[in-house]
Amino acid sequence: MGNVIKKLMIGLVVGGALVGATRAFEFPVIFQMMFFAYAMLGAVVFMILDAPALTPMSGLKSVIVLVVFYVVLCTVYISGASMWPQYDPEDEKGKIAKILGPKYAATQQGKAEELIARAKALDEQTKALAARLKALGGDQAGKDQAAGGAGASPASSGAATGDFMKLGEEQWQLQECYNCHKLKGEGGKKRGPELDNIASYLSVDDIKQKILDPKSFMAEGFEKEYEKGKMPDKYKDLMEEKDVVALASWLGTFKNTSVNTPKPIKKK
Repeated sequence: MGNVIKKLMIGLVVGGALVGATRAFEFPVIFQMMFFAYAMLGAVVFMILDAPALTPMSGLKSVIVLVVFYVVLCTVYISGASMWPQYDPEDEKGKIAKILGPKYAATQQGKAEELIARAKALDEQTKALAARLKALGGDQAGKDQAAGGAGASPASSGAATGDFMKLGEEQWQLQECYNCHKLKGEGGKKRGPELDNIASYLSVDDIKQKILDPKSFMAEGFEKEYEKGKMPDKYKDLMEEKDVVALASWLGTFKNTSVNTPKPIKKK
């Protein structure tokens, strides 16, 4: 009996030490209890080792005892397991959102601020371009240039075209089209076709339609991406008319037949 009490005391001491350690590391209470239970289970096992041997049994009686022991053991294990913290995917998602939420919000805010800054810069460039056109030929010359009339001088027309193409390229960067399309050897082409030869298939108006309505054309070989709507239907809300025209006009200059740009199929 003295040996049993001694082992019980050792189990209590070890269990108490484990509870103190887990509490110091801020483990949940259920885990503190679990470690204490393991310590006491170990103490019970050592107590059983000192118990006298059971009388040998055979026949039906031994089978019954074995089945009862198995049932009791299963009941104990299942009951113990049901007390442990259960894995809940929604709970885990909530924890992840709580940890990453502030970082994600900060990233999105930074990205939005960057887009706003770039949009303001483009707007200033557009205003500067309008002022330059007005200074070069006045309002009437500006109208003639817009209409492609004889009143537009070659020098001013060339400058306007150059700035317009630059605006289109800036829209390519601003809208991050390179994330899905490869152009001039840069960008990705897993979610969208390579565009170096797009002007051989589509006019500027067709490209503009594709930007504003992604479902209007489908590239050969990108049927799955088309069905999943990989190209977002947001640019009609994000971009002004002049920006869409500038981007479409810039893309309309690419006729590199050495690049295998997929053939667009008109869907609308």
